[in-house]
Amino acid sequence: MRAAIMGVGSLGTILGAYISKAGKQIDLIDVYEDHVKALNEKGAHVTGPVDFTAPVTALTPSQMEGNYDLVFFMVKQTYNDSAIAALKPHVHDATIIATLQNGLPEPAIVDVFGADRVMGCTVGWGATFKGPGLSELTTTPDKLTFDLGRVDNRITPELDVVKGYLECMGPTVIVDNLMGIRLTKLLANATFSGMSAVLGCAFGDVLDNDQALLCIKFLANECISVAKAANIRMEPIQGNDMGKLLAFTTKAEQDATTPVYHKMWGAHRATRASMLQDLEKGRKCEIGAINGAVCAMGDKYGVDTPVNDQVVEIVRSIENGSRKPVFDNLKLLKLPEIR
Repeated sequence: MRAAIMGVGSLGTILGAYISKAGKQIDLIDVYEDHVKALNEKGAHVTGPVDFTAPVTALTPSQMEGNYDLVFFMVKQTYNDSAIAALKPHVHDATIIATLQNGLPEPAIVDVFGADRVMGCTVGWGATFKGPGLSELTTTPDKLTFDLGRVDNRITPELDVVKGYLECMGPTVIVDNLMGIRLTKLLANATFSGMSAVLGCAFGDVLDNDQALLCIKFLANECISVAKAANIRMEPIQGNDMGKLLAFTTKAEQDATTPVYHKMWGAHRATRASMLQDLEKGRKCEIGAINGAVCAMGDKYGVDTPVNDQVVEIVRSIENGSRKPVFDNLKLLKLPEIR
């Protein structure tokens, strides 16, 4: 097969490095010309709890030729339009498009390529882009997981083909409830990635601050309430059933979730959200596709999402330059009262 990764930021660079290291053909495609140049000249360098450099083939979209049989779509959703336009001339009727984006990205990809060709995959690990050709893995090697499924939830042989690529990096589970695993991953992103963007910090800083962790608990509970209202069964991720473990209606139930957060996110302490990385570079981020997606589903199904609403509002103010991503923003978040 001829395969490519469209959008090689921190995650795409690392996945491409692992796939190339395993001996499979994969083209790494990105608009950042200095990054493409460094990848071709020096290889993809992965640091963190692992440290290796893999020779890779990297291209800008204008350098793409021919058609691909498999494309891992990993651009930020804020760049969907330009990336899809660049990709369309280089796919055929049976090309598999596997989106590894955050949020709920499948509908936009299905609108262009059709449900028969689109798969969705959640990523259970984090990374930080350090510069051209260099990305840092910020998750311990035992948590490098993927959950892969089809938009129509069918189990087909093509899933095993895609799984074979992903397992060059880590364990991959094929699921028959893609929206259920998407909602679980949306919870993971809306909580720690959302707070990382608001506070300008790593996940570990949130875990270590009682008030920040309290905000996380409300963000998660709103995600769970939205999923219930939408009649979506949230799937376990890395063996943890977040929909059950993190839900609460009383203060006592809320307090009981504290050790669960430390267990589930302790391996990701060094992670700084990709949204924060974008904000620090003066770019728009994916807040609308992450916490904003929770808010939109809340509006659709009649569920209040006040803390997610506030996170979106604060991040939007950072995007427009009226605030900065600093830990003092914690004071801006007003939490509901429970007993």
